[in-house]
Amino acid sequence: MAIREILKMGNPRLLIHSQPVVQFNSKELHHLLQDMLDTMAHANGAGLAAPQIGVDWQVVIFGSDAPNPRYPGAPIIPRTVLINPIITPLSDETEQDWEGCLSVPGLRGKVPRLTKIQYQGFDEKGNSIDRIAEGFHARVVQHECDHLIGKLYPTRITDLTQFGFLEVLFPDADLNADD
Repeated sequence: MAIREILKMGNPRLLIHSQPVVQFNSKELHHLLQDMLDTMAHANGAGLAAPQIGVDWQVVIFGSDAPNPRYPGAPIIPRTVLINPIITPLSDETEQDWEGCLSVPGLRGKVPRLTKIQYQGFDEKGNSIDRIAEGFHARVVQHECDHLIGKLYPTRITDLTQFGFLEVLFPDADLNADD
């Protein structure tokens, strides 16, 4: 349908708690999802939340069918539409790793995330989703769902010496600076 503008950190709409979707399989929801998929693909994103394009619904998409140029070493994650998500920790173990965000372009930071989670919710037709995720998959789900509660990854960073511009942190890396 359309590539939408991605809101940037500092925009107050990114700080709002999103509303649950109450009508599945609607024309409006399908248009939103197509716009989100087009926008995420255009930006080489690993995921995108509806609030990032100014829609205050509990909708996230994530995954890729091929290696992502922004995360070249990351495993392939099944492309998923997740609506009204609930995350349940399956371990207290956390791991620090680098994250970027389409709403925080050009920056990366080391963020602690749970290493193993269960996520539940619905697809666009209202069918239940119930999966267990570990590693990068779990990180992406947590990152995208944070957007639904008005959180951006820099607020989760515990060591600000591990936060900065891509070209400074990784001068020899071939990463997409538009993040």
